[in-house]
Parts: sequence; structure tokens; C-alpha cells
Amino acid sequence: MTAPLKVLLVDDEELARLRLRSLVADCTEVPAVVVGEAANAAQAVDFLMAHECDLLLLDIHMPGLDGMQFAARLRSQPKAPAVVFVTAHAEHALQAFELEAVDYLTKPVKRDRLQVALQRVSQRLALQGERASEPVPEDEGMLVVSDRGRVLRVPVAEVLYLKAELKYVTLRTAQHTFVLDDSLAELETRLGERFLRVHRNALVARVAVRALERRTLAGEGDDEGGEAWAVRVAPVDEWLAVSRRQLAAVREALVAVGR
Repeated sequence: MTAPLKVLLVDDEELARLRLRSLVADCTEVPAVVVGEAANAAQAVDFLMAHECDLLLLDIHMPGLDGMQFAARLRSQPKAPAVVFVTAHAEHALQAFELEAVDYLTKPVKRDRLQVALQRVSQRLALQGERASEPVPEDEGMLVVSDRGRVLRVPVAEVLYLKAELKYVTLRTAQHTFVLDDSLAELETRLGERFLRVHRNALVARVAVRALERRTLAGEGDDEGGEAWAVRVAPVDEWLAVSRRQLAAVREALVAVGR
């Protein structure tokens, strides 16, 4: 039997927390249990330092650090709990998903809508567990790169994207750009499903895909004026062109990771 989701309620209104506690208990399709409550971000931090938690049902407008600021800080923490925003204000939804929230619920919350959010959290945690349990052979977990005359090994987990230039392939991590001797086709075969082909000259790590929109990219446009579909790569906030034939795959990747 699957262990129930451990839920922390973070809302400055006691009645709101009471209602959420009741709704969580009513959501029987995905086992979940409220393990704590907090009236503000400071109390939530204290709780998380002492207890394990899978999910925060997080209000946005609270005294002190608001929900958005708190969620942004959580992103930098290892093994941070999933976040579902619960708020009376619908206008923050876009920012919420930029912070990798699993869902965004508006008050008054309906039981069926909360059930969907719990299912999404459960699915995301299951997927993360499968990835963590998959053995990664040492050779497949590293890429050999050149850097100012040195030869280095870069963990694949740190790679955000690979882009073919005229005579070489560049590899981008959050901190550095390196050069590889391998061809993009060889790298695509080796890296498998962890990376997504977005253009004939680029592969992007699926976990780094954040947004898809029309943008003006110098030299990349398929329309007059250089406008083209592009994907935003986090956390560097760089944009790479997406070819028309790869649009569907990129959209599917965005939906699959809940962004």
C-alpha cells in the first residue's frame, strides 16, 4: 500500500486551515494526511526543519514572507516538498507555475479539485522515485569536455543543453559552457530520453524545459523579422529555437513535468 502524502497547511487564517484539513481527509482516492499547520512562512520553516513533508498547501497573501517568496526560497533546498498554492487570488497563477508549483487552487477549494492536485503530486513523487532508483552506469553519467586545455568530466545531471555550432558542440551547465568533440547525433543516442531534441542543432534536458513561446532570435527565425518558436531553459533563462517539427514534442514535455 502506498504511504499517504504528508501535508503541511500554510495559511494565516485558522478557518481556512480547518477547511483544508477537512477536505484532505475527504480525498480518499489518494491517501494523504495533514501532519502540521503553520500560520506563516516562519512557522513553516520551523516545522520543515524538524519533520518530513511531501506537500505544502500554501497560501499566497500572508504576513511577513508571502507564499510566492517562500516557494522561491524552497526551490534552492534539497528534497524540498511539492507546492500547491491555495489562494483567493487568481492573478498569480503564471508566477506560481514559474516557481514549479504542482497546482494552483482558488478559494473556496472544491474537494474534486483538491483531489486532482493530490493526484498530480503523487504522480510527480512516483516519477522522481523511479528516476532515483534507476542505476546510471559510470560512463553514461559523465561527459568528457575540453576547457582551456584541460580535459574534464561533467555529470550528465548538470547538463542543461547541448548545441551544435559550426565545428563543435557546446555544453551548457548552470555555471559554465564547455566544448565537446562528440557529434550531436552521437550524444542524442547516448543520452536517450533524458534529453529532448528541440531543433536540428540542439538538445535540452527535459527537467530544464520551462516555457515555449514565439520570440525574436537573431538568425533563428523561420518568419520575416527573425521570429521563431523558442524554449526557455532554466535556471539560466536562455532561449533556444524550436523547429516546427519539434513543437508537439516540446509541448508534451512541458505537460509531462507539470509546468
